[in-house]
Amino acid sequence: MNKAITDGLVLMPPPFAAGLNLWSREDGLPGQGSYAGQPNAAFVAADQDFAGCLEVQKALSVQKLRCFQQIPYLPGMYLRVTARVKAVSGALPSVRIAGYAALTNGSNVATVAQTGPVVQLTGYGTVFTVTAIIGSGNRGGVNMVWGTTPAYCHLGLDLLGANGGVVRIDDIVVEDVTEVFHRDMMDWVDIRDYGARGDGSTDDTAAFLAADAAAVASGRELIVSDGDYVVTNHLTLNARVRFEGTLIMAESLRLICTRNYDLDTYIDAFGSESAGFRKALQALFYFSDHVVLDLKGRRVDLTGPVDVAALAGLTTFTNRRMVTNGQLNAVGGPAWDTTSVISVATYATNNPNRLTGVSNVANIAVGSRVSGSGVGREVYVTARNIGAGTLDLSSPLFGAAGTRTFAFDRYRYLLDFSGFDNLARFEVEGIEFGCNGTASGVMLARGGLIFQLENCVFNRPRDRGVTSIGTGCAGMFVDRCQFWSNEQPVPAQNRTTIALNVNTNDTKIRDNRVVRFAHFAIMAGTGHMFIGNHFFQGDDQEVGPRRAGIVFTSTHARSLVTGNYIDNCFIEWSNEHDASPAFDSGFSFSGLTIGNNIFMATGVGTSFRWLVITPRGPGHFLNGVSIANNAFRTVGGAVDRVDGIDATFATLDFGRFRNVTFEGNTYHGVTQATVNPLVIEHNQGTAADVWVVDTAGFMPFGSWARNVTAVVPENAINNTANVAQYAMPWAQVEQGPTRTFVNLRWPTAVRGRVNATIRCDNPI
Repeated sequence: MNKAITDGLVLMPPPFAAGLNLWSREDGLPGQGSYAGQPNAAFVAADQDFAGCLEVQKALSVQKLRCFQQIPYLPGMYLRVTARVKAVSGALPSVRIAGYAALTNGSNVATVAQTGPVVQLTGYGTVFTVTAIIGSGNRGGVNMVWGTTPAYCHLGLDLLGANGGVVRIDDIVVEDVTEVFHRDMMDWVDIRDYGARGDGSTDDTAAFLAADAAAVASGRELIVSDGDYVVTNHLTLNARVRFEGTLIMAESLRLICTRNYDLDTYIDAFGSESAGFRKALQALFYFSDHVVLDLKGRRVDLTGPVDVAALAGLTTFTNRRMVTNGQLNAVGGPAWDTTSVISVATYATNNPNRLTGVSNVANIAVGSRVSGSGVGREVYVTARNIGAGTLDLSSPLFGAAGTRTFAFDRYRYLLDFSGFDNLARFEVEGIEFGCNGTASGVMLARGGLIFQLENCVFNRPRDRGVTSIGTGCAGMFVDRCQFWSNEQPVPAQNRTTIALNVNTNDTKIRDNRVVRFAHFAIMAGTGHMFIGNHFFQGDDQEVGPRRAGIVFTSTHARSLVTGNYIDNCFIEWSNEHDASPAFDSGFSFSGLTIGNNIFMATGVGTSFRWLVITPRGPGHFLNGVSIANNAFRTVGGAVDRVDGIDATFATLDFGRFRNVTFEGNTYHGVTQATVNPLVIEHNQGTAADVWVVDTAGFMPFGSWARNVTAVVPENAINNTANVAQYAMPWAQVEQGPTRTFVNLRWPTAVRGRVNATIRCDNPI
């Protein structure tokens, strides 16, 4: 590039032959003194070395020579100024190229260097060449770095040293040497050409904006050359950019690379994978032209949690965004340590999601898990009011009324979204969370909709895989993910880690593989679907106890569990998130469909159950439950039955069961099958007017024989005279001490064989 050619700029100062009135003995400003008529200056028309030249006798400590002509200076331009000088007589001075950098109003830009290297004249008659390069960027070979501020200049030289010496000066030459400094003028714009220093202390923000504008205007790429560039404001780069140097920016400041939104660019910009990932993730929330942050298969080592809301500087975000295709890897260090606080607080059932009078409230972080007597599983702090001494909770407490001691544990997560009040439509796809027993995986926002996890791997989370502390899990999808516990060798009963939990409604948990956690999922709320998952929670213990895989904590579950492989664990149904756990109104345990699953257990005791109901208060019952077409199997022993009640707190009210279906299941290694409605064959060999039919343990959860809906003879019903009788019996239900017998009462003593359909419930 040569601006004298491309833009028609006049860079050369006038020759001395044009008149000494064109040359200033000061700074070259209008009205200042010239060399015309000065006793110490003359034009020499013929010199054996120079042809026409200026002869000057040095009379001042700094003898200045500047052209009055305004030589244009443009950002990105590099000028080489050359003077040929020889001493004629007297004291030998030294010489340097010098200039006056001016703003458009003529005032001096005093902050830039305006003199070049000094050359000492060492003899008479010898021609010395003095040069200096003026340019925008702080590059090697540039003597006077002017950045982008000056608009024009007055160029020339200075004579220094002892006075009295006479020198002759050839015509001064100014050349555009920009192309020497630009690597490819058709493709690149270098940030240094627009005044960036890259010295780690100078604010280069303005230079970035100017260079980016120039790159966009010319359709070229922006190059950030080697150096450390301080940027003190949000920065958006609209040109394609390549970083060889690095940026120094406060964490709250954003870098938006509109043409290069990818992890590699941000890593190059900030010099590390961790810093680059954080800045790229921050930018994702502000740049609407890109909705996906692609890690391009890279592993990003993190030495501490990523607080996404703090990074973004937002508390609400509802546009779709995705992070995909890479690994986040926890590197051990104190930033991952759990913060634990013991506190005394008061709980009242009429304010079920709040603790009051909390001691140490300022030390209890939002997102802390709450534990203590009367506290259900996976209850978290969603908000705190330090002044009022209160904590808001994700779920009510079933048995903690009054003032008591609670424990609060704040786990650390690779991605922590808990600072968001509302986060919707955020997706994480194809990410391996390398928790490594050091960190947990993902903490969701306090509120929001449709968070999606797809094709992710949670590798050895220290405490939790995915944690919901509020309603940010509403409508969540967890699809085709793998959860690998950090407690593989630990016996099942001693494990503490949990793959995921949910606090509200309508999640879809599908096609996941989960191995050896304490629990796969703790599910509050309703409307959930578990489809196609395989979760294994066995161990190597002989006849070892097992833990629940899925725990539903709402009585009205309104949920579906189908097509799953439920391996060495069970489904538990509880109401541990109910502040008043005794039944007083509503549907009680209802709306749960469990169908077409494979249930497996290996090496368990006879008391093991795959389906367990744990009422936390009295009066509850089943009301609309379907358990159908499942396959139950044990290996290495048999279990008594598949269903049971944990009566630690209360049992069920069998007299209120309604619309319960337990049919079409297969049982292998199960001593007692469970069926409702039960079709049982009764063979009465001795004539009697009362036939006692024993349901023999078939009723679900040990419930009663409450209804007989059909009695069908299989052969003739004969009296004692062996004469067929055509009368029908009537049924007495809930007979015997266990209320599991039915009496079929006939008008007269008869014998025969019937199929009786008996139910534990009212069918409608």
